[in-house]
Amino acid sequence: MDNLISLVNKIQRACTALGDHGDTSALPTLWDSLPSIAVVGGQSSGKSSVLESVVGKDFLPRGSGIVTRRPLVLQLHKLEEGSREYAEFLHLPRKRFTDFGAVRKEIADETDRETGKTKQISSVPIHLSIYSPNVVNLTLIDLPGLTKVAVEGQPDSIVQEIENMVRSYIEKPNCLILAISPANQDLATSDAIKISREVDPTGERTYGVLTKIDLMDKGTDAVDILEGKAYRLKFPWIGVVNRSQADINKNVDMIAARRREREYFSSTPEYKHLAHRMGSEHLAKMLSKQLENVIKAKIPGIQSLINKTILELETELSRLGKPIAADAGGKLYSIMEICRLFDQIYKEHLDGVYVYKFILLVQTTSLLYIYVMKAVRVDIIFECRRPGGDKIYNVFDNQLPAALKRLQFDKQLSMENIKKLITEADGYQPHLIAPEQGYRRLIESSLITIRGPAEAAVDAVHALLKDLVHKAISETLELKQYPGLRVEVTNAACESLERMREESKKATLKLVDMECGYLTVDYFRKLPQDVEKGGNPSHSLFDRYNESYLRRIGSTVLSYVNMVCASLRHSIPKSIVHGQVREAKRSLLDRFFTELGSMEQKRLSSLLNEDPAVMERRTALSQRLELYRSAQTEIDTVAWSK
Repeated sequence: MDNLISLVNKIQRACTALGDHGDTSALPTLWDSLPSIAVVGGQSSGKSSVLESVVGKDFLPRGSGIVTRRPLVLQLHKLEEGSREYAEFLHLPRKRFTDFGAVRKEIADETDRETGKTKQISSVPIHLSIYSPNVVNLTLIDLPGLTKVAVEGQPDSIVQEIENMVRSYIEKPNCLILAISPANQDLATSDAIKISREVDPTGERTYGVLTKIDLMDKGTDAVDILEGKAYRLKFPWIGVVNRSQADINKNVDMIAARRREREYFSSTPEYKHLAHRMGSEHLAKMLSKQLENVIKAKIPGIQSLINKTILELETELSRLGKPIAADAGGKLYSIMEICRLFDQIYKEHLDGVYVYKFILLVQTTSLLYIYVMKAVRVDIIFECRRPGGDKIYNVFDNQLPAALKRLQFDKQLSMENIKKLITEADGYQPHLIAPEQGYRRLIESSLITIRGPAEAAVDAVHALLKDLVHKAISETLELKQYPGLRVEVTNAACESLERMREESKKATLKLVDMECGYLTVDYFRKLPQDVEKGGNPSHSLFDRYNESYLRRIGSTVLSYVNMVCASLRHSIPKSIVHGQVREAKRSLLDRFFTELGSMEQKRLSSLLNEDPAVMERRTALSQRLELYRSAQTEIDTVAWSK
């Protein structure tokens, strides 16, 4: 089970290195979910002496007032017998301390680096690992001592600040509380018991430690407390006898102090029956065993939390986008890639591509997580389509034919207009056989009206293509990250569509003009011949254009115009697709790409400007994701090694 404590030690060190201290943050915290043992006690309760007795080394700063001003995460690692003892700090990863006096000085110096030379406190922990054959595998968090009065140089708020810091650790359900109380004071006034009772009223997580038993007044003892009669906890109270101040001043060896502690409990009549569960050595072993049990019970929940949080972090990082490259080439590549993503989405809209979304269900220890993936799998949960191309087809299949039908050829081919145009075409000399010039003028004046529906079709498709640009822009998540680039891409795409519209309009109107400029002669040759179509020469000029004859001309012209309309109904969409739709798919951003190649680095950088808050958020999320992935790997390694 020792590897479980080592596992939590590694994750705690990673948390501290990557800024996860369990404090209030907009980021998910792994620190709060890790089982830990927090050491709580008032000033002068003997808290530091208990820790030094557990370690077997004199290594903690001492003095009057508040000495511990930052949480100290103390990780103990048992070595083989005969191995040399040493200590390491997380903030000095390549330095080993074999002189524990230097360890004491470094704790004080590192505290001052964070808080200054003032008496202020900080919630940022110091990580200290001690490797020794004389310890058990254990992790303890030494918290600032609770106090009722601020010392000189400290604000009055320091009392509440310390209590808030202690409470922030021990109120977490995964935290075991090591409550240190001196036996020579009334237990009812114990700061440690008071605050522990507030966050753990049933005593399920609290371990009571009674210090200074040897300093009690003569005729008094702590048996009722140690036997759980005075104040009952789930776990038995443990009494310890620390070194006296005189022993500390004389540098009495810790090993000798432990031996004297064992002798005290075994030889004192009041405590002899409790000696087997008294002393700092028993305390360390008991805490190590309890911490192992808690870690074993909490590991499945931690795994579930890690898996869930990794998914959340990856999702948010994906939404925020990738970080910006530093060099000009990297910036240009990033811009080109983002533009290609936009172009691909735009093409998918034009083609009406189905985007399949799948769900992969992953069963973890206690939670069921859902991953939405864009890949081909067996279980299709739902599908969605990028619309756009169907609306363009609607222009060709409905709007254009409807517009052609609405053309008022009957006005062009009224009896009055037919007679007028034919007469004008004949001039001073009436036609001999058939009014050919009149036919041409009637047909041209009718066909020219088709330009309106043709232009309208070009404009309608242009509007749809432009609308798809804005849709594709909004669906390209990377463009949301860079507002400047989004504006440039939008403008470039719309300018391209405008050029394509003008070219398409010219080509489409040419189709109409070609029909006006050259008539299909075979159509007229196949018409039935009328021997009387020239009229009776004996009649006057105006009598020759009788109503029956003019109606026949109008019918012939209308039939030809309808034939041309039917033909243009098919050729106009082809022209539009060729000049606008296919061209938009092929070269929507070509001119923009050309401009990018000659753009200065400063200009490229401006396109990739983003909100500094977003950049900071991405960096923080990346570090936190690194932490969770590292923790996931560590836990998986332990799980497979079982």
